[in-house]
Amino acid sequence: MLFANPLVTREGIGIVLAASALGAGLAMVAGIGPGIGQGFAAGKSAEAVGKRPKLQSPIVRTMLLGQAVAQTTGIYALIIALVLLFVNVLK
Repeated sequence: MLFANPLVTREGIGIVLAASALGAGLAMVAGIGPGIGQGFAAGKSAEAVGKRPKLQSPIVRTMLLGQAVAQTTGIYALIIALVLLFVNVLK
């Protein structure tokens, strides 16, 4: 919606660029949550493998699946930030 605004002229393009840069920065803050969650999952799975080494394969498989699901929000935030930074506003 920001880039499709017909009221934005060449004089107001600085505000649009500043808002998109700010939005990209805020979108990348979303990478903190998945990083903390994945670290917690890796630590707990290492602890579980240490307690029950025979169950290493299912524990690691479950950990990797959980981390892949948790990482999707970080990937979505990266895509949004890249779009906000590199879309040509002056078409």
